[in-house]
Amino acid sequence: PIGEQGLGVTSHMCLFSCGPPRGSQSPSLIPSPDPGCSFARRRCFQPVLIHIQLLWELMLLGEPLVVMAPSPTISSEMVLALTSCLTPLKFCCDYRPYFTIHDSEFKEYTTRTQAPPNVVLGVTNPFFIKTLQHWPHILRIGELKMSGDLPKQVKMKKLAKLKTLDTKPGLYTSYKTYLHKDKTLIKRLLKGIQRKRPSEVQSALVRRHLLELTQSFIIPLEHYMASLMPLQRAVTPWKTPPQIRPFRQDDFLKSLEHAGPQLTCVLKGDWLGLYRRFFKSPNFDGWYRQRHREMTQKLEALHLEVICEANILTWMKDKSEVEIVDLVLKLREKLIQAQAHQLPVKEETLQRVALYVDTVIGSLPDDLQAVLRHP
Repeated sequence: PIGEQGLGVTSHMCLFSCGPPRGSQSPSLIPSPDPGCSFARRRCFQPVLIHIQLLWELMLLGEPLVVMAPSPTISSEMVLALTSCLTPLKFCCDYRPYFTIHDSEFKEYTTRTQAPPNVVLGVTNPFFIKTLQHWPHILRIGELKMSGDLPKQVKMKKLAKLKTLDTKPGLYTSYKTYLHKDKTLIKRLLKGIQRKRPSEVQSALVRRHLLELTQSFIIPLEHYMASLMPLQRAVTPWKTPPQIRPFRQDDFLKSLEHAGPQLTCVLKGDWLGLYRRFFKSPNFDGWYRQRHREMTQKLEALHLEVICEANILTWMKDKSEVEIVDLVLKLREKLIQAQAHQLPVKEETLQRVALYVDTVIGSLPDDLQAVLRHP
């Protein structure tokens, strides 16, 4: 678990560029492809357009959610659309587009002795209405309408009403959103369905709204994370690269006053509360670990470049054989790591470091050279 005041190192993938050391340039967002969220799949959002932001928040926070659908196809489409609506942020929780009573986790997911896991489940068997009643968020949807028809919007309902096998479509949850609804967008989307606007256009509107919402949320995190990078001048050739400073949640929240999502998003609401809840989610953990790893790799690559620019012969003049051998071993290890982790460093730089290693070995006595050249 990651503490309130400082974060540890190290796992999942993130879809933002790695920020350079402070003093060079600001971090930039890399729009990512959206393979799991095709326009065709967005049609399943039509009956839940008025709840699109609530569902986005549930996905952002990694909340347990059950999607009850009339068929495996609709179940799968809805689950995949939901889990990919955070683009360009990676969804780091588990999800099952079509879950059945025969799955190995059936007992784990239906037990009431512990809280439901951070999973999005897609189911079709009415049996699950009873066995998954204790899950905090349940979305029951009916058959999807053909393009051009006006789908009935599912209503928000209390979980207590989810009792009978003939339960009507609805979003059964007591969750209160942190952000206010974008009423203008909802009216525009509903009017588009009434006027039989092409589904591709409707899908593009939903996709753009969710993309802008996610970017507005994540950009302040990206900027703060980039500010934790050591200054470029602090990276010197013969010392271990400096550490990335710890992510302090309180400091980040303070930074939102002048660099928060309000700069790029018109939506009002409790942004601070949303960030605090996000910090406890697997999505934050996955985002942070990947960004930390990318920044560490950037530092290692920069360290190799600084070594290449240094005068190694001058450094060697007053060094003992033990120190020189230690340098050889460290440089070799750096080359192995650079190739294994595919560090963002030019091939020319790697070749130059390898040449440095040969030069250093050549300055040593013959017996040491023999050992180092044939480890």
